[in-house]
Amino acid sequence: MKDVKFKVLLYLKKGTLDKSGKTPIMGRITIQSQKYGNSMAQFSCKLSCAEKLWNSRESRLNGKSKIAVEANAKINKLILSINEAYTALQKRNQPLRAEDVKNLFQGGVSSQMMVIQLFDRIVKEVEARVGIDRAKTTPLSYHGARRNLAEFIKLKFKSNDIAFGQLNEQFIREFLDYVATERGYAIDTVRHYLALLKKVCKIAFREGHSERLYFANYPLPKQKFTPPRSLSRKEFEAIRDLDIPIERERHCRVRDMFIFSCYVGTAFVDTVAITKKNLSKDDNGDLWLIYNRGKNGSLSRVKLLPEAIVIINKYKNRNRDSIFPPIKYEQVGYIMRSFKALIGKQDFLSYHQARHTFSTLITLEQGVSIETVSKMLGHSDIRTTQIYARVTPKKLFDDMDKYIEMTKDMKLIL
Repeated sequence: MKDVKFKVLLYLKKGTLDKSGKTPIMGRITIQSQKYGNSMAQFSCKLSCAEKLWNSRESRLNGKSKIAVEANAKINKLILSINEAYTALQKRNQPLRAEDVKNLFQGGVSSQMMVIQLFDRIVKEVEARVGIDRAKTTPLSYHGARRNLAEFIKLKFKSNDIAFGQLNEQFIREFLDYVATERGYAIDTVRHYLALLKKVCKIAFREGHSERLYFANYPLPKQKFTPPRSLSRKEFEAIRDLDIPIERERHCRVRDMFIFSCYVGTAFVDTVAITKKNLSKDDNGDLWLIYNRGKNGSLSRVKLLPEAIVIINKYKNRNRDSIFPPIKYEQVGYIMRSFKALIGKQDFLSYHQARHTFSTLITLEQGVSIETVSKMLGHSDIRTTQIYARVTPKKLFDDMDKYIEMTKDMKLIL
């Protein structure tokens, strides 16, 4: 075919780095044909290098280092495979497109990085970070998103997985409809699933598995703002003073753990992880709780109130390092629902409300500064703590009373 011009160009995908800090090497096949028209296809070489080593004129790495020699050998093999694919297609005497050459030398879709395949890799990476900078519950949301995405792909494509090249802008809209309408998930769950899908596509583009950055400009559904729910003083005292039969040891323990969290602001994952090493006395002999949050690793320091110390002393055991005996969160949730019925609470009640109650009823409403509360809660951004400040009307009224008292002697002269 003398009227066909065939060209292969290799280049660096500048501005993006892979996990090793190197720049991905990309390729572009261009075919210009008077008979079949012009076409172009981009692909990932599945190689990367330091930008300073790349010779753009030669499309190879400079130098004779082991890294350069091995990479150039792979590039030579890649170029040979592309040329062989092009030659094979020429012999078929059929319309010749760059995409056909790409699919042939890559071995078709089966050799490309697939959406669920990459999602599974990311899930494993998140699971490996649990206990370092990820909470134990973080992988659960990834598993939920992965499961629903796989079900949607199977329903739409009749396949267990698809390549990134098969995605289009309509895909994310249809996935949104699937999880929101057919699966019936709440808007915040839908938003989270879409955010994870966009994250997977971003990683695929950055690593060169995808030619396009899919859904980069697709707006996520607006997050529904739900103010933190703290207990009123009446509800707090009702749970604290529950008359629980002594033989119901687990109920007694959950009640005590919940009240303890109300006094110190710990989430459940932190409460069950507290050990004797987290307790420390200052120069005045006062006992402090010092721990790193399981959610983000932030350091929290809380001076223990007498009520919290009483609970600690009740459960201390020389044969156990942790303060409280182990218990599963599912069991705690069941018991919290029984507390809700016992105190006649109409709306929602969960263990995490203890943390909100500490933020409002125990601290902010008692005049503790928001900066101090932020440090005690282990918030990395004080704006997170300010959410609690917006749901404490009692403090607003108290501050206004103080303001009126301070300005009562001021005279207005008109």
